[in-house]
Amino acid sequence: MVEHPPGVRAALQSLPSVDELLATFPPEKYRITRRQARAAMREVLVDMRRQIIGGADVPDVGSEVKSAISERLHHLAKPRLRLVLNGTGVVLHTGLGRAPLSGQLLDRAFCSLSGYPNLELDLKTGKRGERLELVTDLFRALVPSEGLVVVNNNAAAVLLMIDTIAQGKEVVISRGQQVEIGGSFRMPDVISKAQARMVEVGTTNRTHLADYERGISGETGALLHVHTSNYRVEGFTAEVPIPELAALAKKRRLPLLVDLGSGSLSDHPIVDVASEPSVASMLKAGADLVSFSGDKLLGGPQAGLIAGRRVWLKRLHKNPLYRALRCDKVILALLEQILRTYVDPDAFTAENLALKLLNRDREKLHSQAEDLLERFVPDSKAGEYIQIVESTVEAGSGSLPQVDIPSIALAIRKPGIKPDELAQRFRMAAQPVVGYVRRGRFYIDLKAIPLEKNDLLAQSLREVLAMDPEGNSQSTT
Repeated sequence: MVEHPPGVRAALQSLPSVDELLATFPPEKYRITRRQARAAMREVLVDMRRQIIGGADVPDVGSEVKSAISERLHHLAKPRLRLVLNGTGVVLHTGLGRAPLSGQLLDRAFCSLSGYPNLELDLKTGKRGERLELVTDLFRALVPSEGLVVVNNNAAAVLLMIDTIAQGKEVVISRGQQVEIGGSFRMPDVISKAQARMVEVGTTNRTHLADYERGISGETGALLHVHTSNYRVEGFTAEVPIPELAALAKKRRLPLLVDLGSGSLSDHPIVDVASEPSVASMLKAGADLVSFSGDKLLGGPQAGLIAGRRVWLKRLHKNPLYRALRCDKVILALLEQILRTYVDPDAFTAENLALKLLNRDREKLHSQAEDLLERFVPDSKAGEYIQIVESTVEAGSGSLPQVDIPSIALAIRKPGIKPDELAQRFRMAAQPVVGYVRRGRFYIDLKAIPLEKNDLLAQSLREVLAMDPEGNSQSTT
């Protein structure tokens, strides 16, 4: 047994017990479990015991322990999922949940979810209904589809299509469309997982109709076209237009499946800036089924939507895999409300926050930036650290690749604080702000920050810019 000096022994003996601490800091006050509280308290006590034995000068052990535990419990009590201000400029940011949802849309959606919603109950007949009917009519009013199937994301939608239609058969796809997206989602792997065999035709940069014709055999189950939404092959390239591919599929009595990815309802999701093949254009061109994401250019929650011909949609619905992949009441409630934001495919209300943000022009963003700077008192030095600059951003999540979208950013530099440190301080602010570092400065782009969040952004700017190089708060005047 180690014999400690009298002063160390006295300090160790003054450490409170876990039971004493539980009485002082009741877990229910912090909305955490008793087990979480015990674990946190033991960690603090072990750390304090190590400091004391190591010779650290701790004048008031009990006070230090209680302060550390209070801080730890408050941290545990904070929600893991928090609102952040997206200053990256990427509107559809995968790490930040892709399409942002407006407060008004959320209020209406969750109002219908309080208690028991009629998810699968026909109120008129009193009989069991079909959950997809909650959104099918709204969708068909916008897109020339004979129905709709909704699953939890577009990867699931592609898997369901191939598994249903081409299981045990061949799927013909252009070699240039064997995409890999985030999270190592590879099209060849999806085809294999659906128990189909991939037949690749053409080359990486050029695929012709004759290549598809040669790839079709008696074992072919479907033709698959994948929109290369997260990259572009430029230069000496060739791709078969959907109408020609659809004509070939019809001639050979095969279904044409299209993975559209971003799922824009409009051919011009950002007016005068970018064009994108719409869901309607794919169906009108002859595709039998088109799958796409709900949380990209549609502007809604994470979901995979499949539109197209009724005969194929019915087969998808009957596949046992559909039940494993289908969406719950929360997603359908949000999807209903996002579809209601569309007046028509080319017009939407301000409650479609993703499209609203993408379509804000540089002039409006510059006005927002000027408003921010005006919020600092005239004699404040904080304004000296901020410069308004023009920037270009991207839509994000593979949508509209290589399209430079005009924007405005705040370029921030404070003497004595490195840009990476500044970035971390903004992330750890009371209202977290996520930006980016480039060429020795920290930037907060305003493209993805709604005007109504200016107050929150101003608070974070004041908080962080009031810190000295050591991270202590100081006056900016």
